[in-house]
Parts: sequence; structure tokens; C-alpha cells
Amino acid sequence: MKEVDARGLSCPEPIMLTAEAIKGTTEPVKVLVSEPHQRTNVEKFAKDKGKKVTVTEKGSEFEIVIES
Repeated sequence: MKEVDARGLSCPEPIMLTAEAIKGTTEPVKVLVSEPHQRTNVEKFAKDKGKKVTVTEKGSEFEIVIES
């Protein structure tokens, strides 16, 4: 599983990193973000691309797993 650590980054960096990670891959991608709005943006981006998204809150951070 690919992992993208976008914690502490400003928009649009988390989305840009997510887009790069999911491009051309069929394996799941885990995206780590630290802000609720980043979670929302990454989740919406992945769903708009037709991906299945699972979000887990880990303390004050979020783990987003994106699958085909």
C-alpha cells in the first residue's frame, strides 16, 4: 500500500500528492492529513475519481484509505 503523508501541509498540496499517488495504480493508497478540511477535500477528490474511500480518525489526525 502506498502512503502519502500530507500532515501539516497547506491546500492544495494534499490533493496534489493524492492525485499523483493514485494515478495509474490499482493498489490502495493511504493518505494521512491533520485537518478536517483536508480530510473533506481529499475524500471528495477521490470519490469524484470513482474511488472507494474509508476514513479513520486517529486522535487529531485522519487516515484516508483510497481503493479502486
